[in-house]
Amino acid sequence: IYQEPTLFPDLDIAENIFVGHHPIHPLTRRVAWRQLYEQAAQPLRALGLDLDPHTRVRGLTVAQLQMVEIAKALSVNAQVLIMDEPTSALTLNEVADLFRIARQLRDAGTAIIFISNRLEEVFELADRVTVLRDGHYIGNRDMDEVTHDELIHMMVGRTLDDLFPKLDVEQGDVVLRVEGLTKEGVFEDISFELHQGEILGLAGLVGARRTDVAQAIFGVAPADRGTIWVDGQEVSIRRPTDALDLGIAYVPENRQQHGLILPINITHNVTLPILQEFARVGWLDNRAEAQKAQEITTRLDVRAAGLWQLASELSGGNQQKVVLAKWLITRPRVLILDEPTRGIDVGTKAAVHELMGTLASQGKAILMISSELPEILGMSDRILVMNEGRLVDQFTRDEATQEKIMAAATASSVTASPAQAPPCH
Repeated sequence: IYQEPTLFPDLDIAENIFVGHHPIHPLTRRVAWRQLYEQAAQPLRALGLDLDPHTRVRGLTVAQLQMVEIAKALSVNAQVLIMDEPTSALTLNEVADLFRIARQLRDAGTAIIFISNRLEEVFELADRVTVLRDGHYIGNRDMDEVTHDELIHMMVGRTLDDLFPKLDVEQGDVVLRVEGLTKEGVFEDISFELHQGEILGLAGLVGARRTDVAQAIFGVAPADRGTIWVDGQEVSIRRPTDALDLGIAYVPENRQQHGLILPINITHNVTLPILQEFARVGWLDNRAEAQKAQEITTRLDVRAAGLWQLASELSGGNQQKVVLAKWLITRPRVLILDEPTRGIDVGTKAAVHELMGTLASQGKAILMISSELPEILGMSDRILVMNEGRLVDQFTRDEATQEKIMAAATASSVTASPAQAPPCH
């Protein structure tokens, strides 16, 4: 199971599950379509996934794509199953279902290699752990013989406290203010303020519509109503170029589909938002472009064979650094980070967190969307919680706990409503 979904978007779920091994009718020697859809429903049911096998894959969420990938692997009754970051876009309930299936497969004799950067998952599921760092073998331990801190030290050569290097930054004026932002059927009445030098965490389960709010602010899918202020001035953001002109940048959740152009090199990916700066009488100044790309990628410690290397050839962590470089090169004042450390190694996570702290200390205002509670708790100055398209609660850094955040994120719409949440500014 690949880290990033490798499905055919214009085929339906059943066709993707059985691609390469379709059931064949014994007489006609053609695809047995009825049998295919009946058999495709079995791994979906086993995963507790309420999806019609006839559904076209193109319209699925990232979490649903990942679950279809898992169903695809289950359909071949594999004796060895390699799962590469299979939970990076799943909700807690979906992770629990996946672990239940993994244990069933293990008990039935399937050998599972589970690649993950989420240590709580490793401790919950694994029997043994092998640690690699920078392509080198570090060690192997039985899970009952290693502690959380020891495992982190093996992975990054640093202690737990180093993973969330939050700096105390004096916050300045309100840079971004959102009031009553609403998109019919998606999210409703979103209001908050973001200050200079602040990291504002936006928590919630997958499907809480946090990404939709971010895309509305950035102009990807504008809201139907509501107002946005930048530096105290009401603004109209109908497209991403409007947001960029106002000093707002957005690092999307899915770096491969929305953050990068995979078949082109690092330089062209990084400089894409400011390409006009290198235009000279209709020609591109390649030397100036490469120099600018070199400066920002060196600052972010992008590890590659060279700036000519294609984005598709980079590791997940270095791809994420290139996406960050692409938007930091625009010199934003407001930076929206949507799942900034999804699917990257622990060492790179620490580097991204350190970068966030540095940017906040330089006066950047950061809105961070994350499904990882340790990241939300470790890096946020304030935390907003979304549930079913609404802001339902907020906490200061000192008030917040995992239990409080999860209680708000999982409450039913009957008990969690904007009327019961404190004002978000």
